[in-house]
Amino acid sequence: MVLSGPAPTQQGFDGPLSRLATNVLHRESRGTRPRAIWRLHSEARGDHRPSACRSHPLSPSPQSAGIIVGMVSAEKAPVRPASERPPARVLIIDNDAQHAQAVSESLERVGYRCTVATSGAEGAKQIEREQFEVIVTDLMMNDVGGLEILAHAKNDLPDAEVILVTGHGTVPSAVTAMQQGAFNYLLKPLDIGQLRAVVERAAESAELRRANVELHRRLDERFGFEGVVGTSPKMNDVINLLKRIAPTNATVLIQGETGTGKELVAQAIHQNSPRKNKPFVALNCAALSENILESELFGHVKGAFTDASFDRVGKFEFAHGGTLFLDEVGDMPLATQIKLLRVLESGEITRVGSNDPIKVNVRLLSATNRHLEQQIAAGTFRNDLYHRLKVVTVTLPRLTERSQDIPLLIEHFMKQFAKRHEKPVKSMSTAARRRLMAYSWPGNVRELRNTVESMVVVDVDGVLDLDDLPSELAEPADAPPKPAEAASGDLGGLVGKPLAEIERLFVAETLRLTAGNREEAAALLGIGERTLYRKIKEFGL
Repeated sequence: MVLSGPAPTQQGFDGPLSRLATNVLHRESRGTRPRAIWRLHSEARGDHRPSACRSHPLSPSPQSAGIIVGMVSAEKAPVRPASERPPARVLIIDNDAQHAQAVSESLERVGYRCTVATSGAEGAKQIEREQFEVIVTDLMMNDVGGLEILAHAKNDLPDAEVILVTGHGTVPSAVTAMQQGAFNYLLKPLDIGQLRAVVERAAESAELRRANVELHRRLDERFGFEGVVGTSPKMNDVINLLKRIAPTNATVLIQGETGTGKELVAQAIHQNSPRKNKPFVALNCAALSENILESELFGHVKGAFTDASFDRVGKFEFAHGGTLFLDEVGDMPLATQIKLLRVLESGEITRVGSNDPIKVNVRLLSATNRHLEQQIAAGTFRNDLYHRLKVVTVTLPRLTERSQDIPLLIEHFMKQFAKRHEKPVKSMSTAARRRLMAYSWPGNVRELRNTVESMVVVDVDGVLDLDDLPSELAEPADAPPKPAEAASGDLGGLVGKPLAEIERLFVAETLRLTAGNREEAAALLGIGERTLYRKIKEFGL
């Protein structure tokens, strides 16, 4: 609503405000350049204008003055310097061309890039053609109104924020605007300082929303592998294969030893498939008996067996439209294998105890640490099911086959568990890293993960060291030192190679061992940091 006359007492954020400032946009009497003239309203004064306004022939009377009614605090938000982020693009829509131009110039003076549209129809076309972070539009226009502009923006520019401005505001219109997604609702005449503050908040909101969208896009580009860390050649091969198969509906068989990260790979495939917004359902086939496994997979009806007191939806139905991941599929009983094969061929499941088929749309991923070819030869796994499951096969390497990823995994798990357990862990000592690098890791990545978590939990000084290692990795104090092992393989393979190539290998492996810490690497190599820096440049590391 518009208030005129003496300013009322406003109870609000910091108590009574007896003086409220407004800005009136008008044109100078000696030119066409718009400018802002300040007027102060005071309960204690009969004259509500400062001298500058009293002397101006175009100053409005106190009766025509309005107080901005906004949906934010009267306190102005700090405006960030333009250098901190790209200038926001602002679309200004108003039937009053002079008012629109004045708003545009006032925003351009603080760094915004403004486009002016002098009708709602023109503004709607701009929204269809261009990108804007903020839209400032009049509510009441002859052709296309402000609420229609708001609807256009929500449809064509969902990341943009819309500020509605009107000279004829009412509480119902303000409520309607906010319910339909307007960022703010302001009344004319506009306080330029307040307008700039609101536009700044709107630009920051649009920037944050767009940054979130960009973050999700980048995560998708990285194939959702937040938990799959590695740059070794073997892991690069795996990732490149996943890139190609994730967007398809092909069944995938993931093979690898226990602890190599088979379920994480399955989740990454799902996350980067067209089904990513549908359920991802995992089931371990080795943990259940034959009857329970069938009920878990296909569901059952009431009375199908003892204790079946109600109908139950199975994993296939629950995963409809999404992805079903069957872990340890090599342990599935033969009778269940036959039923699974029928589902893959027909796309239908039948609940236990029922005769009614139910259509399902599910992508099936499976994993095993067994050699299924040997099980086929032994008669414990069906050959036809095997070929239906392995349209594509992904084989995950053992951790010892990708040892150059160990420093990256250590850093990843150290940060992850320091945050989870709220421990101020800063780093890991070189001696502890060396011990972890030399270990054989029979439990693969899962064992390394559990080891780092254990070290984070028991640490007391912020640096993970030998005293934080679990007992299976700790060595007696009087144990003789072990000779260093080449992380890349047998040292005999280096015999006959040029010394420069051998030197490059050892510099690279030492940098990897220290997770890129040049100071530690130089100390281990027995050279100065400057010498190490020259070697890094010389070898292109």
